[in-house]
Amino acid sequence: MDEDLIEIKLKSENVFDGNLLHVRRDEVRLPNGRTSVREWIAHPGAAAVIPLLQDKSIILVRQYRYPMQQVTLEIPAGKMDVEGEDPLACAQRELKEETGYTAEKYDKLTMIATTVGFTNETIHLYVAEGLSAGEQCPDEDEFIHTVKVPLDEAVAMVFAGKIIDAKSITAILMLKERLRSR
Repeated sequence: MDEDLIEIKLKSENVFDGNLLHVRRDEVRLPNGRTSVREWIAHPGAAAVIPLLQDKSIILVRQYRYPMQQVTLEIPAGKMDVEGEDPLACAQRELKEETGYTAEKYDKLTMIATTVGFTNETIHLYVAEGLSAGEQCPDEDEFIHTVKVPLDEAVAMVFAGKIIDAKSITAILMLKERLRSR
């Protein structure tokens, strides 16, 4: 159907290989026969979870995000640690590490592509219910505060521009819609 849009990779080179990001530069043949360069970031993928309490509040995390030079309010999330890691296992691990909570039930909301113009990163989004509190155990380079926020207030924060993280916005709005249709 869209074959006339496909670009064909002719050459590929590694520009940078870091712990998290791998920068690539590919030469491609365009649909019109010309060539162009595509610079992009290979990412292992991630999972995120929106913890839902019985009172319809959610648990969010506050953390400093260096690239943005600010503290953000987000749902717990993290990258897949090993190639082929089950996204649900990643979401469960991140919930425990970042909030201390465990959950009886996880439901997948969706999978999003974060920034299709320059990375192949995808994030699997889950909602966790039947929460039990425990001890937070973040990675040694993570400094996180947890915040309990009523879901309706979180939705208002999205529309007021106080929550700017795309995965969190998506999960919050999808959860609100899911609960409306229950």
